[in-house]
Amino acid sequence: MREHAEIKVGEGLEQITGVTCIYVPVHDVYESIKWYQKNLGFQPADNERVGPGMVTAVLNFPDQNGDLPTPGLRQAVPALFLHKSDKEGGRLRFSWTEDGGKPHAIACFITPRIEELLERFQENGVNILGERMTSGPNITFADPDGNIWEVWQP
Repeated sequence: MREHAEIKVGEGLEQITGVTCIYVPVHDVYESIKWYQKNLGFQPADNERVGPGMVTAVLNFPDQNGDLPTPGLRQAVPALFLHKSDKEGGRLRFSWTEDGGKPHAIACFITPRIEELLERFQENGVNILGERMTSGPNITFADPDGNIWEVWQP
């Protein structure tokens, strides 16, 4: 593609309508499922057989009624696809030079009750990397494989 070239999008056509999933490398898929359930409320997809030795799993956030979403064209909340990593585990992160080169989260979740979530994290021994205010409270944390996430309350 040429530099400074004008990019034209088809008139009236939607190009992207959502994010369906985030691929997460983990050391032990089964143990990671339990961690994401306990700490963030994710649930395995309805067709998912959960047990030791798994190499992949699909996790979703249930809605207010406890129902799992039906995948579709407009995916508001992405699923997590846990995949057994060939290495020691995850590492979904990057260093942000503006923040002194500290590891940075790859994605940010939204919650209406961040104080309750922080209490759960503290009770469960979640690795909390930082708390700050950026247009609302924000918590940076890592899963047991070192994948870094944020959660924010608008």
